[in-house]
Amino acid sequence: MSRICEVCGKKPIVGSRIVRHGLKKAKGGIGLHTTGISKRRFTPNLRNVHVRTANGTTCHMTVCAACLKAGRVTKA
Repeated sequence: MSRICEVCGKKPIVGSRIVRHGLKKAKGGIGLHTTGISKRRFTPNLRNVHVRTANGTTCHMTVCAACLKAGRVTKA
């Protein structure tokens, strides 16, 4: 199963996980220091749903939760 919404085309994007250690300057420390950066993926919230199409038939689609809430598709 691909991780792409069939309605809006939303797909996973890449970001970073940043680890910071140390005491904040406001609390009397020398400040936060970055001690590690690693890659991570932000995946969309996808659902497999029965969708009613324009001509009245139904089919399975992979749709993100944002499209379901916005009413871009009609559940069968």
